Amino acid sequence: MRKELSSRFPETAIAGVDRPDEPLDLLTGTYGTCSIAAIYGLPILYAKDKWPVCGQHYLSIDEIDRLEPPDLEVNPFFQNLLAQVDWIAKEQGRVEGYINWQGVLNNAWRLRGEALFCDLFDSPESCRHLFDCVCTTMTEAAQELHERQRRSGVQIGFITISNCMVNMISPEQYREFLLPFDQQMAEAFNCIGIHNCAWKADPYMDGYALIRRLGYIDMGLDSDLVRAKRIFPDARRALMYTPMDLANKPLKIIQEDIEMIARDYGPCDIVVADIEAGTPDQRVLEFLKICDRINCRR
Repeated sequence: MRKELSSRFPETAIAGVDRPDEPLDLLTGTYGTCSIAAIYGLPILYAKDKWPVCGQHYLSIDEIDRLEPPDLEVNPFFQNLLAQVDWIAKEQGRVEGYINWQGVLNNAWRLRGEALFCDLFDSPESCRHLFDCVCTTMTEAAQELHERQRRSGVQIGFITISNCMVNMISPEQYREFLLPFDQQMAEAFNCIGIHNCAWKADPYMDGYALIRRLGYIDMGLDSDLVRAKRIFPDARRALMYTPMDLANKPLKIIQEDIEMIARDYGPCDIVVADIEAGTPDQRVLEFLKICDRINCRR
């Protein structure tokens, strides 16, 4: 994989020119976004052309009310993950990388399905119980993984959560139901990062601003970036630039976008995730050149 990247993207960070001999990151991406759901017993389905997904076997409201966080010490899925971590440590020396633990709402939806959004109105206490179980499992699993990584010399003192589905609920619902759990995880780790996909984060910024130890936040191009920079001056900020924009926008418009991001939101990272296989390598290289030119001017 390193050799392929080096041949297609020479002299770039993608090619790993600055770290040719470092241990490989064999952990990131493992199980896609399904780890917590799998701990709760959902099967993971694999395909050739997309990320793994969970089998759709949703819990009833009665099953949610009886739900308890699994005992990770005897949970087959989690123990299998730890066995892979131990193998990586043996083969590579260091366990680099991250498991995508997702966020409380994302994981709750995988267990309950779209009925969850009606439950917020009809069975709010059941929702809180489900969120509490999921949050407990996320915290315990991440802490145990971090401990295994520390034994290999890799120090990770933060957690990143994915609020990809936050736009499915109102800002008021976020503050009432989800914010307490995001705050709880922020307290359990040295700092917390919040991923919002490429959505508009404006309605939720005031809620996020209440979270202590917010070390990272990302959002989409339609967000009020000037306000975000003002509200989160100490967080590492990132802009999620969509793979569709990368592939389809004229280079002139892409340059204008990047200049605006640098002016209104920088210093920041730009993340172009999930680039489609049909996107030419040359377009990726042109995008990197635009970023380099703008970065050098600032």
